[in-house]
Amino acid sequence: MIYRILMFLLLAFAVASCNKNVDNDDHTNQTEHIHAEEGHEGEEHEEVKVQYTAYNFSYELFAEADAFVVGEKGNILSHFSKLPNFKAVETGAVSIVLTINGKEVRQTLEKPTRKGIYSFDIVPEIAGKGTLSFELDTSIIIISEVTVFSNHEEAHEKAESPEVSKVNTVVFTKEQSWKIDFKTEFPNKQPFGQVIRTVAKVESASGDQTVIAAKTSGIIVFSNFNIVEGNNVTSGERLFAISSSGMSENNISVKLAEAKSNFENAESDYNRHVELAKDKIISEKELQTAKNLYETTKAVYENLINNFSATGQSITSSMSGFIKQIFVSNGQYVEAGQPLISISQNKNLVLNAFVQQKYISILSSINSANIKTLYDNQTYTFEELNGQVLSYGKSTSEDNFLIQVNLQIDNKGSFVQGSFVEIYLKTLTNSQALTVPNSAVLEEQENYFLFVQINPELFEKREIKIGGSDGIQTEIVSGLLQNERIISQGAMLVKLAQSSGALDAHSGHVH
Repeated sequence: MIYRILMFLLLAFAVASCNKNVDNDDHTNQTEHIHAEEGHEGEEHEEVKVQYTAYNFSYELFAEADAFVVGEKGNILSHFSKLPNFKAVETGAVSIVLTINGKEVRQTLEKPTRKGIYSFDIVPEIAGKGTLSFELDTSIIIISEVTVFSNHEEAHEKAESPEVSKVNTVVFTKEQSWKIDFKTEFPNKQPFGQVIRTVAKVESASGDQTVIAAKTSGIIVFSNFNIVEGNNVTSGERLFAISSSGMSENNISVKLAEAKSNFENAESDYNRHVELAKDKIISEKELQTAKNLYETTKAVYENLINNFSATGQSITSSMSGFIKQIFVSNGQYVEAGQPLISISQNKNLVLNAFVQQKYISILSSINSANIKTLYDNQTYTFEELNGQVLSYGKSTSEDNFLIQVNLQIDNKGSFVQGSFVEIYLKTLTNSQALTVPNSAVLEEQENYFLFVQINPELFEKREIKIGGSDGIQTEIVSGLLQNERIISQGAMLVKLAQSSGALDAHSGHVH
């Protein structure tokens, strides 16, 4: 009996607790409903804002404006960025013109309200549809389909547009983008064939380098302390001397003295034969023999006197350029014909690249390349470097099973002979692909993303599928349309700012 009484009490307590919870839930729902209604009433009194975005060849315009109502002052907060660097307009007058049915309302500001920002206030005079124009420098930016409403009720009813979804978006204000290297652009539709990515060695082009050799045997003597690899030299500059003084063989001073003596004797003999020939004392044959001997000894003597002195041979640079390599050291004995130094102009370079055999079938279609230096991460196009494809290998060797591809470029960049560069060999194609700059593509855990512009201060982080890359452009296989503007420069900084919590993806635009 006691057990039944206890069970009844426990059951009654449980029911009472449930009813209490139901009452509490009903109170919560009513409170939320009241707050929602209060929020709705607040929205009815909130001013309607209209956003405008426009571009011309020189400027980007992003404006936030009040809905235009006849007889009411409307503010147009206008952000102007210079193209192509997307930096803020800091000086100059800007005029705004609202045109409705031929009736104009104009205002001119002589300078920015704040850096890059012009805050206009205009009072529309008639209702209807028209245009909003901005005049700065010699440029005009026109926004079509601007509406002036008759009253506030009509403005609230018709001007409000569906709220833009902010799922997976980030707000990045113009003031923030003006502080960094920032740029937006549309993707490119262009031919994009197969790309072979490999490494190439930088060498001097044929004719762009010379090796200077010794013309006689002797002891090498450097002309000064500046004869070191990497230093610049000019054509005709003295580099070395080769001395044979004190040597029993090939003593240049002895050879020079002998050549001088032979030349002077031959010259005297030839002059004497000329006088004798005038009186017909000697034959023409004897005169010709004397002349030949004179010219021969003269050539030998002049060659020695021009290239040698009493102390030895003088070695000069045959071209202007820089010292690429020195093969001898000061005081070393050298033989005639031995290489002493190599001089390079460093104007034309050859890139020796090697590719795998699987690319044999497309080597003949290689027509261009992009080159990236490994030491400063600068990327150059073939057009910038006046490049040309010289040849590609038709066979392999036992030591190297790769196939060589040779290209020539002008050294307009900071290329270093003997260094290696990353190269993207591009092939001819008729297929068109959607491409974006490599700087626009972000990678996270082997997934790729872009920031797609919704307006100049709101961007959607969107996943994409990529194809190949030529070192400058990346092919977009899916996830992006040709008419969608993207962040092409500064995307990484926007991502880092978002990740650090510096940006609120659900915040509004505040100035």
